[in-house]
Amino acid sequence: MFKSQLLRQVARAAQAQAPRAAFRPSQPIASSTRQFSHSPYRFDKEPYRDDVDAATTSGEPGESGDHEGQYARTKENIRVEYPEEEDLPPSQPVQGRGGFHFKRTLASFSLEGRVGVVTGGARGLGLVMAQALVTSGADVAIVDMNRDEAQRSAQGLIDIYKNENPGSDKIPKVTAHFCDVSSPTSVNQSLAEILKEHGKVDNLVTSAGFTENYDAISYPYDRMQKLWGVNVDGTYLYAVAVAKHLMERSAPGSIVMIGSMSGSIVNVPQPQAPYNAAKAAVRHLASSLAVEWAHAGIRVNCISPGYMLTALTKKILDDNPELQRQWTSLIPVGKMGRPEDLMGAVTFLSSDASLYVTGADLRVDGAYTCT
Repeated sequence: MFKSQLLRQVARAAQAQAPRAAFRPSQPIASSTRQFSHSPYRFDKEPYRDDVDAATTSGEPGESGDHEGQYARTKENIRVEYPEEEDLPPSQPVQGRGGFHFKRTLASFSLEGRVGVVTGGARGLGLVMAQALVTSGADVAIVDMNRDEAQRSAQGLIDIYKNENPGSDKIPKVTAHFCDVSSPTSVNQSLAEILKEHGKVDNLVTSAGFTENYDAISYPYDRMQKLWGVNVDGTYLYAVAVAKHLMERSAPGSIVMIGSMSGSIVNVPQPQAPYNAAKAAVRHLASSLAVEWAHAGIRVNCISPGYMLTALTKKILDDNPELQRQWTSLIPVGKMGRPEDLMGAVTFLSSDASLYVTGADLRVDGAYTCT
């Protein structure tokens, strides 16, 4: 008994003499961590201030140098108006991209027995993609506002095919048709003409479109309406017309809408808000129609090209040489694309190689939209 009482007295004495802090209950780590202050310090009065502080919101505009934001802004002095039809430079088919070859590849990439329609196919990206369909075995109808240019391009595709495939027992049928894609009447008339010539349509590539560079405040409203009419209305109207034809045939098909990386990012330094918004509409239209028409076996996808050096783009850059330096400085691969860089993409999405791909946006932009 005496021993146990003595032990209890020793324990009480030890507790009384122990530092209070040693018996403080443990605190959560978060509560013992020093919090960041949100007080508005005047860093310019602090002795440890350096030049990096000027690059934060504590610095005055321009304090860290004239470079602030210069590669991430549009410039009002850049203005590029889309040329009139007679001023547009012609395009030539790509040389040496087709012909018979003996390299192994998937048979599902073939478009043999298919009929494709390419709007805006007389020149530029449209012509190159029409050539990709022809090279892959399809018959093609080129649709354009300029029928004469479309006929020259159609004949050019046939001539190239003959040169690259001497002795071929089947020459593709390539026809030219006029259409103002922003007009429902013109769309229906051109499709009726195509069906009369080819008997059916299996594939559609909506390449008709154009861009202009105006700052939003001074963009003429009538020109903006025209831009939206071709880029958005034209894409919608032709896609609906072809889908209706496919449903009447109870046939599957593929529609490839040509958008732009501008539908996902804001280009600099050229101002082009209406065009960017139009291409964003095309991209989302492809997704929406892919869902709506999936039950009918109609696939709808989008290709979003980056900066492509077409004949028209070259003309613009020749007139604005500083643009080329700024554009390529923002592309991770450091170079602009060539129109023929789209040939594989459009063939893939048009063919059975992409049977389970619908509602996709395939960006061909040198990783521009990744940064």
